[in-house]
This record gives sequence, C-alpha cells and structure tokens, in this order.
Amino acid sequence: MRKLLMFAAAVALWTAPAAFAQDINHGEVGVFGEYYRFTPPGTPTSTIPTTATTASGHTNFAGVGGRLSFNVSRSWQLEAESSYDFSQVAGSASTSATAGSAAIAPSNMRVLHALFGPKIQTGGGPVRLFGTVKGGIVDFRFDPTTPGTAAVTNALSGLRASNVNGVLYPGGGLEAYWWIFGWRTDIGDEIYFSGGAHHNLRITFGPHIRF
Repeated sequence: MRKLLMFAAAVALWTAPAAFAQDINHGEVGVFGEYYRFTPPGTPTSTIPTTATTASGHTNFAGVGGRLSFNVSRSWQLEAESSYDFSQVAGSASTSATAGSAAIAPSNMRVLHALFGPKIQTGGGPVRLFGTVKGGIVDFRFDPTTPGTAAVTNALSGLRASNVNGVLYPGGGLEAYWWIFGWRTDIGDEIYFSGGAHHNLRITFGPHIRF
C-alpha cells in the first residue's frame, strides 16, 4: 500500500504542472532581446530635398523589450509589445546644394517600437508554432548631430522631420513551455512607411510565463 501511495504521489507531482498550466493559461507575459536590421529610405521623398543622396547599407540594432498577450481562444490571442533599440551610428550621406560637395556624417540613432495585433497559434500545448500580423509605430530618435550648415541636406532628413512612422509587422515563430515557464523566438519583417514601404528584418527571443 505504501509503495502504491508513493507511486500515485509521484504521478501527481509529474502531471500537476501541466494541468495547472492549462487551467491558468489565460495569456502570457515575457521579455526579449531584439535584433533589428534597419533599412534606410531608398528614394527621396517630398520631405527629402532632391539634392540629397540616400544613405547606403544597413544598420544593425540590438535592444530589449516586453510583450503581453491574452487568449481569445486556444488558437487566438491579442498581443501588445514594445521594445527599445540602443543608440547606433547610422551612416548619413549628404550633399551641399551650394558648394556641390558630398560628405558622409554619423547620425546617432535609437529606435522605439510599439506593436499590437492578433496572434494565431497551433493550440494551447507545450510546444506550438504561431503567426502574427501587427500594426503600430516606430519612432526613430536622433541624437544631436554635428556637421553642417543650412545648405547641407541630410539623407535621413525625412525620418528626422517625422520621427514617428506607421509600421506593419508580419511574422511568426516557435514557443515551448514546461509548466508555466517557456521560451519564445520570433522572426518577421517590420515594414515602416516613409515615402514608400521599407523592409526591416526583426528577430526577438526570450523567456515567457503563462498566467
């Protein structure tokens, strides 16, 4: 009898976390690290003078963020997230409208993201795939820059003039849970709109908790 009781207790301890997690699986909260590959505007717009050349190449950002999601059903969630990418030096090409000369100057830039939208997932199991389409904003924040006179126009002036831009984020990933603890990895394309659509690779990864 004693061995039977010990066996029953061991089974209960083994299965309780999963059952408990299912009972409280109303949503998730988590933090994450972020990799963001910024694509500068590729063509001049009405806010960028025609004498300006476009910034070349990409800038790789690293940041941190957090997200909160609530279950609508076992397969659907509504999710909000925000993240902050630390200051990086983005190359900014410019030309002088009067002197006819060209220069490349550093632009210290930071990025703030805020997104909200639905998330569809493969049920409420411990391991699941998911996809999402979110809308929101991206805020390009510039530190004071040096060079220049009024005659020098900046290739990133469109982003400077209107730091906040609308974004569309389609993405997906994988998450795995044991009891209430889990790990999640996302990958997607954060598209911001500034004189056209500009595509930016975004990868996030970090721990999550069910509640």
